[in-house]
Parts: sequence; C-alpha cells; structure tokens
Amino acid sequence: MRWSQLFIPTLRETPAEAEVISHQLLLRAGYIRPLAAGLYSYLLLAQRSLLKIGRIIRQEMDAIGGQEFYVPELHPAEVWQESGRYDEMGDNMFRLKDRWGRQMCLGMTAEEVMTTIARPELRSYKQLPQIWYQIQTKFRDEPRPKSGLLRVREFFMKDSYSFDLDDEGMDRSYKKHHHAYCRIFDRCGLKYLVVEAHSGAMGGSQSHEFAVPSDAGEDWIVLCAKCDYSANLEKAASRPAPPPIPDPEIEAAPEPFHTPSRKTIAEVAEFVSLPETSQIKSLVLVAGGKSGPGRPLLVLLRGDHQLSDAKMASAAGTEVRPAHPDEIREWFGAGAGSLGPVDVKNMEILADEALRRRRNMIAGANQDDYHLRHVTPGRDFEARYLDLREVAAGDGCIRCGAPLDLKKCIEVGHI
Repeated sequence: MRWSQLFIPTLRETPAEAEVISHQLLLRAGYIRPLAAGLYSYLLLAQRSLLKIGRIIRQEMDAIGGQEFYVPELHPAEVWQESGRYDEMGDNMFRLKDRWGRQMCLGMTAEEVMTTIARPELRSYKQLPQIWYQIQTKFRDEPRPKSGLLRVREFFMKDSYSFDLDDEGMDRSYKKHHHAYCRIFDRCGLKYLVVEAHSGAMGGSQSHEFAVPSDAGEDWIVLCAKCDYSANLEKAASRPAPPPIPDPEIEAAPEPFHTPSRKTIAEVAEFVSLPETSQIKSLVLVAGGKSGPGRPLLVLLRGDHQLSDAKMASAAGTEVRPAHPDEIREWFGAGAGSLGPVDVKNMEILADEALRRRRNMIAGANQDDYHLRHVTPGRDFEARYLDLREVAAGDGCIRCGAPLDLKKCIEVGHI
C-alpha cells in the first residue's frame, strides 16, 4: 500500500486534554484516538508498534520455555471468591451479571483462571515445571484515568505463571523471568532499574519491579547513591532522620494540657512551639472491616511521618480502612484530633520503629481539645513495633546509612 493511502491522522495543535508529552505525541502523530475516559483506539502506527513489541516478548518468553495461552477475559466470580481476591480488588474490578443473574467480572490478571486449568491437569511431577503466559486485554476501573496510556481502564498486558515442584524450582523460574524481562527491555531500548517491590494483592514472598525513571510517572522509587540499595516506595525501608531537637532527659509522668481547636499535627506543633517530630501521630484503622465491623487498630507514627498503606496492609494481614468518626468517638470518647495511646485498653497498638526509644513526646489525651506532654513509649504504653512509614528523601539507607533519594518512575514490569 502506498504511504499516501495510509490512515495516519496527524494534528497540528496539541489537544488541551493532553498533559504529558507522551500523550501529546501519540495524539498528534496519529497513533491513538480517545473513545471515552481511559479508553483508546489504537490506529495503524500504534498497532504496528504493538505487534513489534509483542514479537520481542514472545521470543524472549519462548526462550525460557514459556507457552502462550489465550484465556477468557470474562470470569465467573466464583474463581475469584475462592482465592479471596474478589473482595480484595474492591472497586478496581469491573463486575457484572449475566442474563441468569450469575456474578461475573472482567479479569485484571489470570492467576485464578490459570490455576483452574492446572488443578485437574497437572497430576505428576514429571509434568513440571510449566511456564504459561498470555498477552491479552485487561480491565481496571480506574477512578481517575489520565496521562494518556499510562492510566487507562482497558490495556494490554503480558502476564506469566509458573508451576513448580518445590521452592528451588520456583526460584529457578523466578530467575528465568528476571532474565527474560531484562532481555525484553534491553531490546526495546529502555533505560530501566530493577528494584525491590511489594507483592500487593498478587501475593508472594519476593518481588521485583522494573521501573523506567520519568517525570511523567506516578510511582516512586527509592535509591541509595552510595550502595546498590533500591526499592519502590511501598517496599522501601530506611533509617529515619533524627529529630532536630533531642528528647528532654526528664522523668515526668504524662501531663494533660489544653489545646483548644488544635486538631492537626501542624496546629499542635505551632501551638507548643516544637517541631512535628516531637509528637506521636495516632491513626485509627479497621482491619478486615470493609463490609463489617472488623478489628480496630491504633497505629502510631512520628508526627512528621506518613503511613505506608502497603506496609500497613501487610502488618494487618488483611485490607484496612480508616475508622469512621462515630466509631472513633465510641472507642475513645474523643474526636480524631485528640487521640493518643496512653490508657488505651482492649485494642491492638502498632507503632512505627521510629518511635522506639523516644522520650517525653506529645500525644492526644483521648479528651477533646486536650493533649499529653511527657509521653514515653514503653513506659506509658506498650506497642508492637513495625516498619510502617513511607520513606522520605534524606532518610538514611537501611543498609549503609547514606541519604536516600526519591525518583519518579513508570512501572513497566513486575515479578
């Protein structure tokens, strides 16, 4: 076919809705056209590019013994309910009913379907190992589709599943996939980083993410310039920066004081003329309570730190949600801006490691408009200490202590 006959609808002007450069170029060069929020038609040039990328992926996956499958994208809800992930996926999953009222869903991944195939068919160790993969359309009900193809509701994904006899076999399959992914991204000309990652709803004891540094990305990776430590923000651990003011060395019991209308960490810090690092941030969460009462948890952080949702879910062993205001009032007798761990009974208390060995801090008094000074963890309350906070730029590397740096990135692969 002659070039003049090809359908390549270019644009002179940049569409107003295109914010990131990649989105602008794909629209102006005639690669894609939007249908609705998060839904795109892939035109000739985009389809040719996808075929070339797919060819590279298939060659490298076949080289490690992978076998390509095609499985349905419309799944019966029962297979997801059996794995426990039907509720865990929450609003991100498209759900529907067929004409007989049977609950169905559009697949986000295919672990459940692949396991359904393997369960009756793989009957002997002689059939193992097996590596099955697919390159198909996936669906995710994104609440805010944006950035062109970076956050969409319908997308292409290659996903792969290995079935192994034992842990050693699984490790070999893991390394094979690691090698294949590196080959794929090398052949595509990407400058990427391999970082430790959180397994999330997919599960697993070890996970790595392949990330491409980019200002258009929505993920963050943590890097140490001195050693080789790197991880995504969900997984990264650090040595917290020390507080700018040392804790007072006095031995005083917790003392209540009036903090009228001061509800936030910043407001209390300004009121007492002390940095946020001198406070204990108290968060009330409910574990496993998305559709029921659940188990209340009191989670403690240093005042200037932020809670990592991924680490919190791992610590709780299930999904968590913020407690409702009426629940907080019932359990503590005070509103969310005046909560603290002192004299809390019949509730599990989890504290971030940054609070260990701290002294004479400020915390809520569990009485509206009152806080306590001279609160010392371990003396005035007991807690289970865990790594719960998000790493911040400048924190010390967990391995060597050097300052950590944060970079924006795009996740292009995950094993």
